[in-house]
Amino acid sequence: MNKVKKIVAVLGAGLLLALTGCSSSNSAATIGKTVIPNATVQGTINDVLKERKKVDTNGMNLVTGIELNTNAIRFHVVSVLFDDIAAKIKMKVTDAEIAERRKSIIAQIGSEKDLNPALVNAQIAQKDFPRYIRTILLAEKLGEVLKAQGDTSTDGSGIQKLLVAIGKEEKVKLNPRYGVWDYDNANIVPAADNAAVKK
Repeated sequence: MNKVKKIVAVLGAGLLLALTGCSSSNSAATIGKTVIPNATVQGTINDVLKERKKVDTNGMNLVTGIELNTNAIRFHVVSVLFDDIAAKIKMKVTDAEIAERRKSIIAQIGSEKDLNPALVNAQIAQKDFPRYIRTILLAEKLGEVLKAQGDTSTDGSGIQKLLVAIGKEEKVKLNPRYGVWDYDNANIVPAADNAAVKK
């Protein structure tokens, strides 16, 4: 589970500030034939802002600014990459599996009423929670497949290699306001650091 957490740790979807910019594009990112609209990212922003107002955030270590932006776009892009990998090898995650994992998470944190504070603390939008669970389950299943094929890594590097490969194949294109896709590491370099990545 630890190696999965290391991969999924970068998938935190919380956004706390509205994105600004003068780009005329309506898409936040394009992965192959999949388009992530700016509205999807804005929906995440709105959800987190709304839920944050409902809980006591004292003591929570909540990121802001560019880091927050980057975390959100990374979540949406990486979740699509996981979906594309799963489609290629005909791997499925059922609604029942998602419901069962959600039930397990609720049991771990205490009760249903504890979910909202937990999601705010983890910077995951309520609307993105089912997709977050789906991505965790896909990561776990991919880890099992890799292990069966002889992968002995325990740091998630096997899954990381899959993300790098599918990213190169699908061609990830970001709206410049968010930065650029680092094809060698399956990650995002924020706009301010674009020069650090070869295009």
